[in-house]
Amino acid sequence: MKVITENREAKFEYFIEDSYEAGIQLDGGEVKSIRAGNVNLKDAYCSIYNAELLVKGMHVAVYDKAGAYNVKDSRRERRLLLHKSEINRLIGKVNEKGYTLVPLKLYFKGSLIKMEVGLCKGKHTYDKKQSLKERDLKRSLERDIKNFG
Repeated sequence: MKVITENREAKFEYFIEDSYEAGIQLDGGEVKSIRAGNVNLKDAYCSIYNAELLVKGMHVAVYDKAGAYNVKDSRRERRLLLHKSEINRLIGKVNEKGYTLVPLKLYFKGSLIKMEVGLCKGKHTYDKKQSLKERDLKRSLERDIKNFG
């Protein structure tokens, strides 16, 4: 499994309760652009509409060698492919207070491109401060261990 891109900001902004592996519906030029690494998940989010899971705000750069008929919007919404039972379970969870769906990472599984979607709950400001404290403490401990030996 080779990771293409990861949404690091999501781990800071949300508590990740559960994660799902989903396929993603792409065009040929988009696949080539993603293989070249021209994709960004920073402002992306997922929504459920008509029992379909959609990812919105994911930036996939337009492939420059594609033909004139293959020009698409770089931030268009793309359909995620999950089993209907998984989508129904997600609909029930998202309707609960405070849960949202966030794309966590995009990766290759064999020759296929998959997306890991996280069922997340938002962090408060004090939770984010606690995360920063823990990260700084862990970093200083690792630095001390490295310098001690």
